[in-house]
Amino acid sequence: MTDYLKLGLRSGLEIHQQLDTGKLFCNCPSILRQDAPDFIVKRKLHAVAGETGEVDITAAFEAAKEKEFVYEGYNDTTCLVEIDEEPCHLINQEALHIALQVSLLLNCEIIPVTQIMRKTVIDGSNTGGFQRTALIAKNGYVETSEGRVGIQSICLEEDAARIIKQEGNAVVYRLDRLGIPLVEIATFPDIKNPQQAKEAALHIGEILRACKVKRGIGTIRQDVNISIKGGERIEIKGVQEPALIEKTIINEAERQKTLVKEGKSRLEVRKALPDGNTEFLRPLPGAARMYPETDLPLLRISRQILDEARKSLPKLKSEIRGELKKIGLNDEMMKLVLEASKIEELKSLIKIYNNPNLIIKMLVLWPKEIASHEKKTIEDVESSLTIDVIEIILQAIKSKKIDESQAKQVMKEIAEGKSIEDALKGEKAEGAGNIEEEIIKLIEEKPGLNINAYMGLVMQRFKGRISGKDAAEILKKLIK
Repeated sequence: MTDYLKLGLRSGLEIHQQLDTGKLFCNCPSILRQDAPDFIVKRKLHAVAGETGEVDITAAFEAAKEKEFVYEGYNDTTCLVEIDEEPCHLINQEALHIALQVSLLLNCEIIPVTQIMRKTVIDGSNTGGFQRTALIAKNGYVETSEGRVGIQSICLEEDAARIIKQEGNAVVYRLDRLGIPLVEIATFPDIKNPQQAKEAALHIGEILRACKVKRGIGTIRQDVNISIKGGERIEIKGVQEPALIEKTIINEAERQKTLVKEGKSRLEVRKALPDGNTEFLRPLPGAARMYPETDLPLLRISRQILDEARKSLPKLKSEIRGELKKIGLNDEMMKLVLEASKIEELKSLIKIYNNPNLIIKMLVLWPKEIASHEKKTIEDVESSLTIDVIEIILQAIKSKKIDESQAKQVMKEIAEGKSIEDALKGEKAEGAGNIEEEIIKLIEEKPGLNINAYMGLVMQRFKGRISGKDAAEILKKLIK
């Protein structure tokens, strides 16, 4: 087993997460499209000197390829900002709010006044030859089982255009992704081994998912920085899966051991492969590619903006699970309510009738079962079984107008089109007394069976109208 402490492993993470808002520097929506574009624009990009007066090594590397870039756009969801024919607008305030929430949850220091910068990118993924980025926060941390991992910086930046195809020396990009807000989280190289890297990534991921971010393939991208004693820093792009983080670090550490022995170590960016190995992508960029965005004023984060972000901080799933456990939910019920995002509805309804398991069945399980039975969409069923309707049914249970075991039947009848009043009246008329009389008749019709056999018959006949517990109690009373 590799001794990573002796090897001098140092590793850090860079995580890029799309935010679920409109675009960062214009009013266009953040949606990806599959239909044919309305127009195309052709460009060639050139490397320019950064703030230091030097041309960045990566920019020079890309410029040497002399590629032509083709950009596909839409009349109604892309604009002149995306094709770099109109100055960018002021920064999206909702995206800034979410980035501040992420920063606070990661225990960072917020930077009150910051300069929006241009980062030279001439691989064609940005029409202007640069990406806009703003440093929002610094010096945070996450705790892991093997110690604290520092958060070096959090930036708010715009996503790049997405590549569609390559035809010879021409690359075709689509502008729908260009400008979608990204929060970029970079850790310090505090990670000591592959397992700690995976743990830190999962914890940061939990924080991001608690905020208003996009979900699905391509909405989050993870890079890993790795070096060992005597070697150079290597940045590995596209390490998407948590399990792949471990595997990639293990393989890269072994690769670098060989390079150090041979005296061949060098700074570079590599691409992650599905098997945990990597391949060369380009030289590692430096500070020379950054220069100020002259079309925008300084970004000032006032105390009021920061207070608003602090007051609306979301809770992490681990915190929510602790709260749900306290009110008596098991793991299965917790999973149901979390996956359905019905936490607030549960909290509201539990104040009316304190039976969280019943409420989750009414909010999540029974609407699905009714939709399947009635051959309706879940949306149609939920439109008739709103939280207000469920509240009225719970009030009826609380006042003993109906029994808990009758709630599902009431919901079924409402979904079929019956009014709440009529559904509740029907269940009142068919109360526990009437069901008991019917069970007596069932026993008389089929005498001599054991209690388990009767239990099966009762649950089959009165499905949705009586609970298993109530049925068992009635049968125990009737069968001596």
